[in-house]
Amino acid sequence: MADASRSTPKPLSQGQGMTRRQGVGLGLLVLAAIFVWMVFAQWPDWLNAILISKKAFLSAILNGLTLAGLYFLVASGFTLVFGLMRNVNLAHGSLYLLGAYIGYEFAEWTGYWLLGVAAGFLILAVVGLVMQVLVFRRLEGDDLRQTLVTIGISVVAADLMLAYWGGTTYQILTPEWLSGAVQLPIVTAVRSNGTEVLLVYPFYRIVVLVSAIVIGVGLWALVNRTRIGAMIRAGVDDRDMLAASGVNVHVVFAVVFALGAGLAGLAGVVGGSALSVAPGEDVRYLLASLVVVIVGGMGSIVGAAIGALIIGLAEQIGLVYFPTYGVVLTFVIMVVTLAIRPQGIMGGTR
Repeated sequence: MADASRSTPKPLSQGQGMTRRQGVGLGLLVLAAIFVWMVFAQWPDWLNAILISKKAFLSAILNGLTLAGLYFLVASGFTLVFGLMRNVNLAHGSLYLLGAYIGYEFAEWTGYWLLGVAAGFLILAVVGLVMQVLVFRRLEGDDLRQTLVTIGISVVAADLMLAYWGGTTYQILTPEWLSGAVQLPIVTAVRSNGTEVLLVYPFYRIVVLVSAIVIGVGLWALVNRTRIGAMIRAGVDDRDMLAASGVNVHVVFAVVFALGAGLAGLAGVVGGSALSVAPGEDVRYLLASLVVVIVGGMGSIVGAAIGALIIGLAEQIGLVYFPTYGVVLTFVIMVVTLAIRPQGIMGGTR
């Protein structure tokens, strides 16, 4: 009789090798440790010579994080509409700019910045609802017509906004309690004379980052942990089955589209307060949203956050260290992502 042990494969021992996931996790852990050291340790002279200074490096990282928060606020609405519902809305950048202008007008009229934020969200939510009922409901499943129609809407909207508000650059003034700068605890920068000081950073930018995190967690919980989110996912996967269960699919999609447009308007007010409001910002943030969704993965809130983080950091680090080529860095990241993982980093997960 043949030895049975020869025909039975032996299981691999636990220490025989490292899986790909373990290797990636170990690599990320090492990178995180290096980053923590760069933030909290005192830099040697050779590192200052390479990265200009610790202050320049930390400022680029913080600016990248806060820009990522703004990009996520814009791209989160785009993710709901384009990535999750499969509606091609290339007028999303126009919704951002219109929200910024409306927020500016309400803040100037009432004297309250928070009312400007609320107006930007609510009015753009109504605009999005109208767009869904009058445009996208009639073009369901026709990506080419959706693309052409929304490009036309964005061109007309840009001309109307330019005619009404002109080419002037506006700045939405934040209230006093959001103004000024704060000293960041522990994080230090070294002056030219060798003394260490706490890094000072604008308080409003930190609020933008925290707000983006809160909104992101709320959206993820809405899509993945609520009955409304279950209906949204079911409507995307099998609309006929959801309709057969008694749910009005058109109402569900209209609400989601209104939420996405409202988030674009909210981002417009927030971005107009941090940066400025001017013609051309609609194209910039539409491209940013497209890149973030492509890199992060269509339909994924977590992917939009990761994509925004990568693009925001790349843009600001490139601005400091590669000013000549920094403008193309984000598109290089997008091309590499499409070549390696076409569905995006978190494609297929919500």
